[in-house]
Amino acid sequence: MINYYKKLCAKFCAQLFVCLVSSLLGKNEKEKFLRKRGRRSMSTLLEVTKRKAGSRSMLSKIRNSGGIPANVYGYRTDATPISVDTTSFIKAIQAYGQNAMFKLNLEGQTVNVVISEIQRCALKGNIKHVDFQAINMSEQLEVDVPIVVIGESIGTKEGGVLNLPNRELKIKVKPSQIPESIEIDVSALNVGDTIALGDVRDKIGFEVLHEDDFTLATVTPPASEPASSIDPPVQDPIAIETPEAQA
Repeated sequence: MINYYKKLCAKFCAQLFVCLVSSLLGKNEKEKFLRKRGRRSMSTLLEVTKRKAGSRSMLSKIRNSGGIPANVYGYRTDATPISVDTTSFIKAIQAYGQNAMFKLNLEGQTVNVVISEIQRCALKGNIKHVDFQAINMSEQLEVDVPIVVIGESIGTKEGGVLNLPNRELKIKVKPSQIPESIEIDVSALNVGDTIALGDVRDKIGFEVLHEDDFTLATVTPPASEPASSIDPPVQDPIAIETPEAQA
């Protein structure tokens, strides 16, 4: 009975916290907070099944039955061929992102993993194969995290063009702290300005493995209008009267 009331109290406090934070945030911030909280509340557990390393026809059979051929290897884990349900895997990466940490239920054993590689069909884009890397939760990993731009730059309001030459940052972080993305504020950029990693490294909050001159965003001048290719009209030559015409 005591445990029941403890759970009830915890649930009430969690709901009160959400309501309080939501009331203090603006619309965009509120939606972002609720979205992230929703991701945390969802299960990251993926059910996988051991399979035999086989021929191409065997892999096609797995795909046709609604599965994805995969491998898991790494920390205290022998390289093992497995398969994972396609629908469950797609929902998981849509909810958490490809850089998230997942748990695999492999014959009753829970394995902490990150996605090492996803192979897709070049024509259809559907997932053909996945590699999972088993990890040590106490050790840091090197992972690529997407860059998300926030704000509208001064330069783009004046007709400039925002360029993002690099879409990801490689960071070193513990598995439980891998961020969904890293935000870069470009609102102060004028035409001709550039944000390099050295300008924002202290604001990122993670160990970034690139050099300070690693370019994150630039605003270039608007494209100039091409010169007109239409030739000016040619005036008719003035007729010269001949002596005969004057007579």
